[in-house]
Amino acid sequence: EASAASQNKFQRSQPVNATLGVKFFSAGLAASFADVITFPLDTAKVRLQVQGEGTVGSVTAQLKYRGVFGTIATISREEGARACYNGIVPGLQRQMAFASIRIGLYDTVKQAYLDIFHVDEKVGANNVAIRILAGITTGAAAVTCAQPTDVVKVRMQAQGSGPKRYTGCMNAYKTIGATE
Repeated sequence: EASAASQNKFQRSQPVNATLGVKFFSAGLAASFADVITFPLDTAKVRLQVQGEGTVGSVTAQLKYRGVFGTIATISREEGARACYNGIVPGLQRQMAFASIRIGLYDTVKQAYLDIFHVDEKVGANNVAIRILAGITTGAAAVTCAQPTDVVKVRMQAQGSGPKRYTGCMNAYKTIGATE
């Protein structure tokens, strides 16, 4: 009987509805944490994508980077391990903007569509069309807001050991905004 009582005190009879601010912050924080862990892989991907751009013909013999882990090792050896995190600031800005909007606003947008289309919440909560529409809406809003940060992130990741085009995150935003 004591174990049954201890199990019941951890069960909730009602789901907890987080505020919009909590949803925004927790979605952005979770995505940012994941980004910090996987950022060297993303940097390697960008370096592999841009190597050989602007060359003509076979460049296989000239390839500096080979494979994801070989690229990380080459970057670390030639530029230092910190170079695997070039662009982390706009990367985290992107995650906070993208995940906060896409995930944080989803329930609110879904509820708005239920109200607009006069769908009963109990029936409409699992309505696939409403869920898809809410996903498209929040995804489009997230991409629109996060795209500038993604451009800066990729540009900073692509900078190799040569002369730096951008001295930092704010310089990259200013330079890109002024010249493109």
